[in-house]
Amino acid sequence: MFDETLLESSPSRMPVLSRKHWLISLAIGVVVFLALFFGLPVLSFGADTKVVVAQAIIGAVLITAYALMCCYVAADARRLNLGWVVWLVITLLLNIVGFIFYLIYSAIRTDNWKRATIPLAYMIEIVIVGVLVLVPLIYTEALPTAQLMTFLSAPPPPPPPPPPPAAAPPVVKIHRITAEDMMKAPTVIPKTVKIIKDAPEPVNTGAVGVVGGVPGGMPGGQMGGVLGGVLGGVLSTASAPPPPPPPKAATPKRIRVGGQVESAKLIFQPKPEYPQLAKMARIQGTVRLEAIISKDGTIQDLKVVSGHPLLVKAALEAVQRWRYQPTLLNGEPVEVVTEVDVNFTLAE
Repeated sequence: MFDETLLESSPSRMPVLSRKHWLISLAIGVVVFLALFFGLPVLSFGADTKVVVAQAIIGAVLITAYALMCCYVAADARRLNLGWVVWLVITLLLNIVGFIFYLIYSAIRTDNWKRATIPLAYMIEIVIVGVLVLVPLIYTEALPTAQLMTFLSAPPPPPPPPPPPAAAPPVVKIHRITAEDMMKAPTVIPKTVKIIKDAPEPVNTGAVGVVGGVPGGMPGGQMGGVLGGVLGGVLSTASAPPPPPPPKAATPKRIRVGGQVESAKLIFQPKPEYPQLAKMARIQGTVRLEAIISKDGTIQDLKVVSGHPLLVKAALEAVQRWRYQPTLLNGEPVEVVTEVDVNFTLAE
């Protein structure tokens, strides 16, 4: 009795968990961490790496604690001769409930209630601290984020200055000419006087006769009434020259054609490769591109009009290889601006 109370090497004062038990539990925790780290991305595809690491660490800590608990029950029950195999199986099946049953049973058998009260007090404290830490992390919407993040956000920018006042429209003075102004004599003599030439009157080629001649005169007469005279000499009986032909309209270099009309001229249309990331994310839809088709039928330029970002690159690479029949306008090849739709549909 005296030896067990005072000596540090007495069996009652020796720790239950030895270095071997700690090493076994830590090895089990490392194995569980690696299994969860490489197994969780397979079970939940697309999970973030930080989330996977956090879940793997939590799982490894729990399994390590569970292994330490099982080692404690097996070592302590073997030292007290309480049937360690039976209590190890009970602890494995009932987990922390079986561990609590063992602590109470061992305290009754040894008449030492510190064996049960002290571990239970530690367990209760750990549970309370864990709840206080985990509950705010799980229910993040309950935190006063508006108050906590106020010091991190920049102050609102000052309001923009008011726009300058609109400029007054210029005043245009309109001078109306009246009849009195037109009747006034000029006050200044102009330096130059423009000579206005009247346009000559058109010659009537169908008229026959002379001015001042005798009725029934013949062509070839002269002024003064001579029989057969004409005004100004011989009249030409030739007809007026034909008007020049209208100028030929210039053929435009580029025209715009609807997408359905131009798609009928496709002669080579490779299908786009479905992006693997979009397929795994179950993304489908239509990518609309604006294409400029050159005179020889090749794609000269492409612009994205609409479409999902994960599908745009594959659509551009496929349409860049399309070939069309040349478009002719007035017998000459021209460039064509059209819209192209590339459909991406997941297989059922």
